[in-house]
Amino acid sequence: MIRIFENSDLATRNSFKVHQQAAKIIEFETNDDLVEIFAQIAENKWMVMGGANNILFTKDVDFPIIVPKNEQIEIISEDQESVHIRVGAGLEWDDLVAWSVERGLWGLENLSLIPGKVGAAPVQNIGAYGAEAKDTIESVEMFFPEQSAFVTLAAEHCGFGYRESVFKHTLKGRVIITAVQFRLSKVGTPRLGYGDVEREVESRGGATLRNIREAICAIRRAKLPDTAVTGNAGSFFKNPIVDISVAQSMLESYPQMPHYPTADNTKVKLAAGWLIDQCGLKGYCEGNVGVHSRQALVLINTTGEATGSEVIAFAGKVSQCVAQKFGITIEPEVNIL
Repeated sequence: MIRIFENSDLATRNSFKVHQQAAKIIEFETNDDLVEIFAQIAENKWMVMGGANNILFTKDVDFPIIVPKNEQIEIISEDQESVHIRVGAGLEWDDLVAWSVERGLWGLENLSLIPGKVGAAPVQNIGAYGAEAKDTIESVEMFFPEQSAFVTLAAEHCGFGYRESVFKHTLKGRVIITAVQFRLSKVGTPRLGYGDVEREVESRGGATLRNIREAICAIRRAKLPDTAVTGNAGSFFKNPIVDISVAQSMLESYPQMPHYPTADNTKVKLAAGWLIDQCGLKGYCEGNVGVHSRQALVLINTTGEATGSEVIAFAGKVSQCVAQKFGITIEPEVNIL
C-alpha cells in the first residue's frame, strides 16, 4: 500500500523534534509499491527516511521523502549452528533484537534499544557495547530507481567501517534499502567487555541472552534521554580514533581515560562523551539546546523549540571546546540535512 502526505510538519517524524516542512512524504510496503512510486514522481531528487533517529533537519525538504513500512521477518534457512533471516527495512530495530532474543538467537543482543529502523542499520553500521550491525549482516537488498531494478549486495561489498558504509557514500541518494539479511547464531557468544555490561549482567545472574539484553537496556535507559520526552538523536558525535601515540600521551595526564582497541593496532578509539565531560559541558545548556546531564555524547532539544541551525551552532561550540582542551577533533555522527 502507498500512502502520501503533503506539506507535513516533520517534528513528529524526527527524534530531535525540530519543526521543518516536507513537501511530500510517501510511505511504501512492497517492492511493487516502489516501482509504482518512481513511475509517477517527476523529481530527480529524493531521500529515504526511516525513524529519523539519526537525522537533524536544518531546512524544509522540497523533494519527496520515501519511507519504508515493510516489517516482515522471514526465516530463510537454518542449520545446527545458525539461522538466516530476511527482515523488512521498515521494522523497528529493537523489535528485531527482541525477536532474536526470544528465540535464543545470538548476535544482536548488545545492540538492544538502539532507536531506528532495520533499513538504517547497514547505512550507519550501527554499533554499541562492542558490537556492530556488520557482525551479523549477510546482505542488503535495495532498489535502484534509475534502472528500476532490485539488487542484493553482499556484506563484503557494503564498505562497512566505524559508522560507515557504501550507503553513505557512492550509493547515497541512489538506492532505497528494502530488506536486510542476517545470520544469527544458536551458539552463545557473550560480549561483555565494554563499559558496565559485565557488572550489570552478573547482577542479573550471568551471561544469558535475556540477561544481556536486560542489562544493555538498563544501561541505556539510565544514561540516555527518552526521545518521546526529550528531543535528541542519540549519540551526536562519533568516538574519535587516534594514533596510539596520541592515546598514550593523553593517558599520562588522564590515566582513567576510557580507550578501546580497534582493528588497526596502530589506532585507539577514545570516548567522545568522556572528552566532552572533561570540558565541563555535561548538563550545560545554551538557548534551546544542551548537553544531556547523564550522557555528554547526547545533545538535546531542551525546550522543544530548537531549530536545526541552533543545534549545529551549539555542536560547533562543543567540538571547539574539545579541540582546544585535547587537540582532538570530534565529528558528528548525526546526518545533517
